Amino acid sequence: MSTSRGARQPTIKEVARLAGVSPMTASRTLAGGRNVRPDLQERVLAAVRELGYYRNENARSLRPGQPSGLIGIAITNLANPYYGNFALGVEEVAAEHGRRIILGNTGEDDARERQLVSDFIGRQVDGLILVPVSGDAAHLKPERLGEVPLVLASRRVPGLDVDTVLLDDVGGAYRGTVSLLDAGHTRIGFLGNRSSVFTGERRFRGYEQAMTERGVPVDPAIVARDQQDVAAASLAAKAMLDRDEPPTAIFSANNRNTIGALREIGRRIREGRSGPRPAIVSFDDFELSELMPVPVTVIDHDARLLGREAATLLFSRLDEDVAVPARTVELPVSIEYP
Repeated sequence: MSTSRGARQPTIKEVARLAGVSPMTASRTLAGGRNVRPDLQERVLAAVRELGYYRNENARSLRPGQPSGLIGIAITNLANPYYGNFALGVEEVAAEHGRRIILGNTGEDDARERQLVSDFIGRQVDGLILVPVSGDAAHLKPERLGEVPLVLASRRVPGLDVDTVLLDDVGGAYRGTVSLLDAGHTRIGFLGNRSSVFTGERRFRGYEQAMTERGVPVDPAIVARDQQDVAAASLAAKAMLDRDEPPTAIFSANNRNTIGALREIGRRIREGRSGPRPAIVSFDDFELSELMPVPVTVIDHDARLLGREAATLLFSRLDEDVAVPARTVELPVSIEYP
């Protein structure tokens, strides 16, 4: 498959024409907006969004049709070691194909994801691997990306038919919750990220399914689903454990929520406070999990393998001479007991 761009990209002159400004004003706006009135900048940026214009950062160094040798990777949380391992997996496969990676962080923000994808396309990447924010997908449509292949990792985006690598989120969360129920727990809290996040929704579904099948009601008072970082998770765990009927166990939908819960439990232990020390099931392993103050069961999988699988799909797509339907790979998870 050729890496040349089959879909013509808009030019800066077309952006300027739509915005009603000169090409020089449009270029200055995209270079930072120095000495350009704010109202003119707004018109230029609106035209950029409407046309799907991308700055070509490599235009001076690449001949037409020449591949850049770069693979763009967009992740949601650069501070999470999980994504470092994921990127290493992508890099290993990229190196086998003589490519290099460039890495960006979206912070679970739609606007940052759009800008990052725009930057990658401007650098004429050969392919994209994205852990999507799961918001508006207009910037990921083929008419915006041209012939740049896209692979989604860990999450799916509604309405986007592209190669995707997922985990068995529902099955893993179900099995982890069942392990708590089998241990005699019926007051099981849930810590997770917001429900609009693909993995958060699937993992809550597995938790809810296990509870429902055992006839154990899900108490909304001990369900918290909006934590994107450790600090927020600590506060959510504190609110749960301060209740008159605190949970005796917690299912945590990702490792940042797990660490937040453990920080709160550890704080209570250091202060000598009485009360339950809930058992924890964590979806995703995390650093020093074996040294925690309470038993932690880990629903484990290999983040590096996830990256390798995503990269393998991408290079398969780059090497294909004819179009084939989008493929989905679902990787298994395992349960590691303390």
